[in-house]
Amino acid sequence: MTLLADLLATVFERRYRQPARHLRNDRPLEELASDLVGSAGETTGLALAQDILSGYENLDDEEKLTFFRNIAGRLNINPEKVRSALDAYEGRPSKATYRDFMIAAEPRRQELFRRLNKVPGATGTLVNMRADLLRLGNADPELDALDLDLRHLFSSWFNRGFLVLRPINWESPAHILEKIIAYEAVHAIHSWDDLRRRLEPADRRCFAFFHPSMPDEPLIFVEVALMKGIASSIQTLLAEDRDAHAAEDADTAIFYSISNCQAGLASISFGNSLIKQVASDLSAELARLKTFATLSPIPGLAKWLDLEGIDWGPATPEEMKAVAAHYLLTAKSLGGQPFDPVARFHLGNGAIVHAVHANADVSDKGREQSGGAMVNYLYDLTKVAQNHENFATTQEVVATDAVKSLARPAALDQIRKGNTDA
Repeated sequence: MTLLADLLATVFERRYRQPARHLRNDRPLEELASDLVGSAGETTGLALAQDILSGYENLDDEEKLTFFRNIAGRLNINPEKVRSALDAYEGRPSKATYRDFMIAAEPRRQELFRRLNKVPGATGTLVNMRADLLRLGNADPELDALDLDLRHLFSSWFNRGFLVLRPINWESPAHILEKIIAYEAVHAIHSWDDLRRRLEPADRRCFAFFHPSMPDEPLIFVEVALMKGIASSIQTLLAEDRDAHAAEDADTAIFYSISNCQAGLASISFGNSLIKQVASDLSAELARLKTFATLSPIPGLAKWLDLEGIDWGPATPEEMKAVAAHYLLTAKSLGGQPFDPVARFHLGNGAIVHAVHANADVSDKGREQSGGAMVNYLYDLTKVAQNHENFATTQEVVATDAVKSLARPAALDQIRKGNTDA
């Protein structure tokens, strides 16, 4: 853990006392927002910010939408002022003209959010506010622009340097464990016993990123299985009657579930940093640990097959493996990126497609999204930086020879033929 993280961890342990929120007046929130952006006094500004945040929490969805639309328009840039400032800078470049241009080019609503964030505990409220905006925005161009402002600010506020990595174990506070159960998005946690089996054994680990301003809210967490060799089945990995092993004997760390926790932090990437930090920490703790891989779902496979008009229901396990490999190596979205969102994430982080497995997730969700197929992405810590750069430049999917061999078009042809024969 870095020195800065240590300092933040100290802050993290503190539970600031949040002042009571009493709405001090009944003026419209839009007027209070304009006053806040124009206020000069810190005390006045904090009082206004507190009133806006308190008032916002009492709005229904329709009123929230009205609030968003109002500040999106009222506190937007003035294009004429931006053009004038740019002309002045272009004609006479200087510190003063550049500053004037920057002021004109920044929407005042960004300053509104900065001032709201000065209220203790406001960061979580603003994250929830963005979740509301994403839920209610409905592709409205003005609200999309407003979202970009929040996303821009969050990218700085939730920079990796401000995040604290915390192990989650069976001794963690109950309210944190409850949120791990609630936020698990890949393999549902069905009970406290299920959670205990994932946290308590010596060969199981869980880590989460927290932000000092949101100490009771995990931002993202990863569940890890320490084992010998690479896992090929989630039901085996999570079996109730499995025997736990000594962590010191493990040579492989399997990242089998990564869950984002905050809807308001969508598109703010933490996963890359989380995997690399956890791999680094585990390497330092367990000398025999040499291999880092995932056991990942393939959530876009069934959708892609449907789009291709392929009825994959009758596919045998071997055909399903071949189809999954073909999909992972060749299916692209309009922008040339892999069609599968999980593939985009791991390949973009510098991993490679290591192996594909049939009947690896026989849950209803696993069957529905990929016919039960799963994939291992391998993180070779000596090559992830180079792989990341190559993928960012070429978008080439790197895979083992075994996966390339599987991904033969003949598998699709065989299924298509079966469809025709049927």
